Amino acid sequence: MSFHHTHKHFKEENLIFVMVLNFIITLVEVIGGLLSGSLALLSDALHNFSDGISVIISFIAIKLSKKENTLTNTFGYKRAEILAALFNASFLLAIAFLLFKEAFLRFQHPQEIESKLMIAVALVGLTANVISVFLLKTGAKESMNIRSAYVHLFSDSLSSLGVIIAGLLIHFFHINIVDSILTFMIGAYVLKEGFDILKQSTSILMEKVPADINIIQLKETIENIPEVDNLHHVHIWQTNEKQILLEGHIDVREDISLSEADKIRTKISSILLNQFGINHTTLQIEYNCCKDKEIIKNHWQIRNR
Repeated sequence: MSFHHTHKHFKEENLIFVMVLNFIITLVEVIGGLLSGSLALLSDALHNFSDGISVIISFIAIKLSKKENTLTNTFGYKRAEILAALFNASFLLAIAFLLFKEAFLRFQHPQEIESKLMIAVALVGLTANVISVFLLKTGAKESMNIRSAYVHLFSDSLSSLGVIIAGLLIHFFHINIVDSILTFMIGAYVLKEGFDILKQSTSILMEKVPADINIIQLKETIENIPEVDNLHHVHIWQTNEKQILLEGHIDVREDISLSEADKIRTKISSILLNQFGINHTTLQIEYNCCKDKEIIKNHWQIRNR
């Protein structure tokens, strides 16, 4: 398992451009949707509006995350981006359910749709969304926060493409029901993507062990070091996507000097970084002093004994 990453630098100014572009497209699609009678186009406009909001939130979160650590906030504001991702994911879920509701109502009460206008406006929306997706592509690989905004925009690109296809079907075959069906499909995609980001951001906020780290394998790797007898009382968590932390107790085989203990600690930290991607470690070196050698220490059980 290797954890060496290289990324192109993401320009934060891209977020501002994408935000302005999406609010302009939202206005165009609302007008086009009302004039054409297309629910799919209005749904796309709603999604574009949410894109703009999500980009604003992502931009603010990036600025907050760069604030310096303080004596009262020793981790800084690194989790601002995770909170932004959580909010954007929740927003996606709300939009998905709203799309389901509107599609159901339109299915019950179908309306005539001006397909030519619907297609023309959707083409403008698709162009803007493709540009936005391209501008956020690099950042989406680096940050869950940017990825939440990217998912908004990528799904909206699919939505715009779907509106164009629906418009063609309505124009040539007069199948107006496809407008409601398309809206249901867009809602399903938004629901799935929103749930995935919600799950990932919640896992970080609840301080779960990162999904790609096997704590049993980690324990076995450390205990294969000749000087180490046991690794116990382990905690692994993340402050954000880039910082993974570990604290634990290392029981050594012999009563060694402080300088020797420091060499072991350095060796373990290097292994944890290179093999497991853990870039911040706090290790307590011990020699035959902990009676409890379990890998996980349940503090609530200790308090209630």
